[in-house]
Amino acid sequence: MDAQLVAAVAGLVGLLTGVFATLAFSASEKEQRADADPKPPPLMPPGVAHVLAVLRSSAVVLDEEDNVVRASPTAYSFGIVRNGRILADELLDLARKVRRDGEIREAELEIPRGPLGGGTLSVLARVAPLGSTLVLLLVEDRTEARRVDEVRRDFVANVSHELKTPVGAMALLSEALLDAADDPEAVRRFAGRMQTEAARLSHLVQDVIDLSRLQGHDPLRAPEQVKLHDVVAEAVDRSRLAAEAKSIHIGMAAPENVVVRGDAQQLVMALGNLVENAVRHSPNDTRVSVGVRRVVGGSPELVEVTVTDEGPGIPEGDLERIFERFYRVDAARSRNTGGTGLGLAIVKHVALGHGGEVTVWSAEGTGSTFTLRLPLAAAITEEIA
Repeated sequence: MDAQLVAAVAGLVGLLTGVFATLAFSASEKEQRADADPKPPPLMPPGVAHVLAVLRSSAVVLDEEDNVVRASPTAYSFGIVRNGRILADELLDLARKVRRDGEIREAELEIPRGPLGGGTLSVLARVAPLGSTLVLLLVEDRTEARRVDEVRRDFVANVSHELKTPVGAMALLSEALLDAADDPEAVRRFAGRMQTEAARLSHLVQDVIDLSRLQGHDPLRAPEQVKLHDVVAEAVDRSRLAAEAKSIHIGMAAPENVVVRGDAQQLVMALGNLVENAVRHSPNDTRVSVGVRRVVGGSPELVEVTVTDEGPGIPEGDLERIFERFYRVDAARSRNTGGTGLGLAIVKHVALGHGGEVTVWSAEGTGSTFTLRLPLAAAITEEIA
């Protein structure tokens, strides 16, 4: 009887051991499968994916381990997301703070433009919790807006500085004029200087007004058919008296049938500045040439307007900067000749507004050639030399 009981107990123990072993093996297999299979991504609230796809801002959704669950196309093109991760540590720090305390945050940040170089992007980042485990980042590129603000501040500062010079000179000359009231020769001399400074001040103010108007008017919003022959003729006529005073001959070669689309007054202003600069910087008894020719084989077809002088030329180191506002190759000489430093900036702005460009070739001692390239608006029936 005892032997049978012992055998029965032993059999029961063996059965229970087998059952426990089977359960343990099954549990182990489940754990291994769980380790092998990644966790499914957390679910986003309904409709979020569709909203992210149409946002202009770069949008990224992060999980609790900072993995990218979803990102808008602009986030990839902007370079914020790569290989499922956020590249900028500044954005990650902001996201972790929001995940920690659940508070919505907004910050202006400077993030690297790319893996190489020292360039940065100015962005406005907004971060908010999305559900219980996700975080939403909205990143707006403010780089261009920041650049425009800096250009505007520099422009105002430069204008203020440029205005102070003639205004201060006129104040000093007026005092000298009062002190020399009994000396007719001194009165004439100081009065002449005041006229020069007044003309310089008027020229500067007009250039500032012209540049401000250009920035607020797109010539291609309401373009007109413009004959380049008429533009060249009017631009040359504006500098005719100044050229005659220096015995400078202005040669003009512009066919009648060349037409562009845009604003005639802006084109006259731009080309007039080029001709005026050529006359101003050329020595006496020289020649300034204005020519128009077709660029063969281009698509779209282009036309080039060139202004060539026999002046002193431009140093190579200054060629890249001469179209900047208020930049002067020779500041002292510009003051003597009445230059404001805005003429070439106006030319560049007009060229870009008409879908074209302005370039320069120059060598010291051999003169300069400025080239204004514009798209043609009509077919040319005659060959342009």
